[in-house]
Amino acid sequence: MPSDRPRQRQLWLLPVLLITVIATAVGALFARMWYDEPASASPPAVIPSSSAVPQDDQPGTGVVKGTPDATGHPMYDTVRELLQRYFDSINTKDYAAWQDTVIPERVARQPQDKWLADYRTTRDGNIVVYRIELAEDDSVRALMTFTSTQDPNDAPQELPEACINWNVVFPLIQLDGEWRIDSSPASASPQHEACPQS
Repeated sequence: MPSDRPRQRQLWLLPVLLITVIATAVGALFARMWYDEPASASPPAVIPSSSAVPQDDQPGTGVVKGTPDATGHPMYDTVRELLQRYFDSINTKDYAAWQDTVIPERVARQPQDKWLADYRTTRDGNIVVYRIELAEDDSVRALMTFTSTQDPNDAPQELPEACINWNVVFPLIQLDGEWRIDSSPASASPQHEACPQS
């Protein structure tokens, strides 16, 4: 009479094997979620709106955001992180932090006393990167807009306004392996206009 023990062993192994496969799949899923989680998640992409930030809320949030076109660029996280440090340094009046975001020539042109005087009342916000372009010389150009509020006496001489909307092109270059904001004619003479009055 044949023994049922081999069949019983097979039936006993089936649930164990099933539990092992499920446990492995769940473990892999958790591992993927853990390692794919970015260290500092970028804000979600924004779709530019024609509606301005209300006058009482100007200049708007200081968080650097990007359009879908910008956020889809491979350099976006690097560009956003650099620009975030740049605008944070202005908003917090941290000259040392600002120095770490720009090329040495800009630091030489704006020593600390001049920089603090230039930005003493400035607040920047509503910062949106519209497009990122790579140049032939391995530099990067960030096409962006932002809003600044300031005492009109601290605004550009040609536009002494308390609130200004800026359209700028920031050139970025690598310096000793780190990205910095360069100078260019486009960044030296950006397009700007007074914020609409609500």
